[in-house]
This record gives sequence, structure tokens and C-alpha cells, in this order.
Amino acid sequence: MLTGLNIAVIGGDARQLEVIRKLTELDAKLSLVGFDQLDHGFTGVNKTKLVDVKFSSLDAIILPVPGTNLEGLVDTVFSNEEVVLTEEMVASTPPHCVIYSGITNSYLNKLVDTTGRKLVQLFERDDVAIYNSIPTVEGTIMMVIQHTDMTIHGSNVAVLGFGRVGMSVARTFSALGAKVKVGARKTSHLARITEMGLEPFLLDNLENEVSAVDVCINTIPFEIVTAKVISKMPAHTLIVDLASKPGGTDFRYAEKRGIKALLAPGLPGIVAPKTAGQIVANVLTQLLSELRSNRKESSS
Repeated sequence: MLTGLNIAVIGGDARQLEVIRKLTELDAKLSLVGFDQLDHGFTGVNKTKLVDVKFSSLDAIILPVPGTNLEGLVDTVFSNEEVVLTEEMVASTPPHCVIYSGITNSYLNKLVDTTGRKLVQLFERDDVAIYNSIPTVEGTIMMVIQHTDMTIHGSNVAVLGFGRVGMSVARTFSALGAKVKVGARKTSHLARITEMGLEPFLLDNLENEVSAVDVCINTIPFEIVTAKVISKMPAHTLIVDLASKPGGTDFRYAEKRGIKALLAPGLPGIVAPKTAGQIVANVLTQLLSELRSNRKESSS
């Protein structure tokens, strides 16, 4: 149980509804910011404006998966309120207050460095990232089916990156009958790709590996699908970029070349928000339980 914890859930999409539901069941005291247009009624929660949140009594702040933008603005799907998390707000929280976010950026990093608060990136955890790769893969399959005129079976697919998402994407597309090649840098990854029965290649040779690809799926969060790479692709190639914004693709050149390139971060929240929300909620429950236990020990 999370009885006695004061938590502000600030912004978010449908995934946050599962978080709110779970924390409500566990008797946490919740203040919801950015949910004033939400029809769903949660018993015992307080829908409020950001300016009315009592930051001085908060034990935790829960942000959406993307966190904030570079100006501190938080996405609010269920509200028209402009929600900006400021240094002044965070500084007014108790020293033990923890901020939970899916990912971070320079704004959030500076915010916690300046205020001395702890930031937990949920998507840095292996368990969250691996579980989350399941709806990511399903969403990628959906996009490939929608935006190509060929079957996945028999198509030439290049997966860039062999992290937790890249591995799941490569394995699943291979299981569907695609001819999958995977680009990586680490020799250990190249060995694992070979062991899985897939074709490995060094990312340094990417330009030479895309001349016959039907689908290119990028998971690397910096520009790797450059204009030079795109210029070597067939005109019918579909690029699906799963990296966080702004992605790893030169979208301007892809459009100029007439190659369809789709930026698709946050697919779990689009194709399976309930499952994706439950993944986040289960991990948050564990972390908040630990926070409550530590607080009780320190106060005793």
C-alpha cells in the first residue's frame, strides 16, 4: 500500500490512466494536473491546476513518458492548460521528493541538478524497456503493413541498432518471414545477431547495405539515416524511425527524394496504451513502495 504518499501526476496520455488507477487502488493521495477534460472518474483523487499544487507536501512527481520539452512544457492530452514545470516549483518540494519520468533531456537534467532532487528515468530500466518493446514491435508491424504494398514475408528489412527494442524488432520480423539484416557496432552484438540466424553488418558500412532494402527500421537516437544513406535506397523503401524525437533520419532529404519516412516514437502509447500504462504502473508501484519504506525508516 502507498497510504500517506502525496503524489502529483502531471500531464500525460492514456498510459497515465493506468498509473492513476493503480496508485488510487493502493491508497496514494493523488493530485492530477492536466486531466480536467478527462471523463473517467477516479475516486479520491484531486483534479487541480498546476498553480494550485502544494509542492511543499509532495513525496513524488510523476511526469509522462516523454517528460518535458526543452522549455519545460509537459504534454497534456486531457487538457488545454499549458503546463510548465519550473525550477521554482521543484525547489519548493521536500528534499526527499523524487521525480519519475520515462526519459530525460537537458531541461530536466538541469532542473534536478539545480534543485538537488532525484530523477528516475523509467525507460533506462531493462525491465521497462524490454516489456515496452512488445507493443513497440506490434505497432511497427502495423505501420509497415499500412504503408507498404508488399508482404513482410520475403521482404528485405534492415534494423539499425541492437538494443532492447532493436533485438525484439529483428527477431519478430524474422519470425514473420522477412530477410532481416541488423546493423550494430559492438562485436558482441554482431556475434549475437549471427547466433540468431540473422545477417549482421557494421553500421560504419550502412551506405553499402541499403541498396536493396524494402523497409529500414531505425532505433538509434541520433542521425544515422543520413542523406547519403537515403540516396542509396530504392525509391520504394519505407523508413520507420522508432528513436525518440527528433529521430535518427534526415526527414527533409527523404521527402525530397520521395521516400516515405515515418517518425514513430511512443508507439506503445498509441497502439496499446492500456498494456503500456500497466508496464509503467507496475514499476512505479515498486519504486514508490521503496520510497515509502525509506521514508518510514528515516523518520523512525
